Amino acid sequence: MPALQELPRPSAVVFDLDGTLVDTVEIRIEAWRQALGDEGFATTREQLAPLIGVDGKRLAREVAAAAGRPIDDRRAEEIDKACGEVFERLNTEPQPLPGVRALVSALDEQGSRWGIATSSRREQVARSVNALELSREPAIIDGSHVEHAKPEPDLLLLAARELEVDPARCWYVGDSTWDMVSAVAAGMIAVGVTAGSAVDVQALTGAGAQLVVERLDDLVPLLASGPGSPQRGPRGAAKPPRGG
Repeated sequence: MPALQELPRPSAVVFDLDGTLVDTVEIRIEAWRQALGDEGFATTREQLAPLIGVDGKRLAREVAAAAGRPIDDRRAEEIDKACGEVFERLNTEPQPLPGVRALVSALDEQGSRWGIATSSRREQVARSVNALELSREPAIIDGSHVEHAKPEPDLLLLAARELEVDPARCWYVGDSTWDMVSAVAAGMIAVGVTAGSAVDVQALTGAGAQLVVERLDDLVPLLASGPGSPQRGPRGAAKPPRGG
């Protein structure tokens, strides 16, 4: 992984949605707990938290396998859909995470391209995006656009094509280990943010994050500085990867 001083300024920034732009991770966890419980798979927050961010069908299969009762793709799809319905009922007032508007404004002022790439189902995206109160509709790539969602790189690569940029010149900003794994697989620069995350800095860097910040607006001075002389965010939240 490059040293922090060598982190290149991006041509585009792609964001995850849940836990990155909107504070919905705990609602996601509760939705999964209820949906899986209805299917006879009792789970806990501790079991679910590290799985948040992965493709929903895979999450359902992993929980079932851990319970010693593997399920097929059809049932995994049913549980994933049921979780989405529970999430919609619970996610009545999603809130933007700290620094969203400041970072988006900085990107727009610089003329930088940006978009959202999320494994969420299409019907789950609108309410959370509307909560951001953005000045314009962003490019949104959701799980319905690809056969394989995160941690596979397909979603992120499609986002890069939509934004017409080289993946190697993109930052992918996310809150989960699966976001980081997917970014690395896509050849993007993996940037972790912890304000809405269910995992810690060590988990994100261990999954491939080249930079971890506390809040999204901690990235604003880094974007402005360009390669070779990045500045530290106002709360000192920019952190180099472990071992580097």
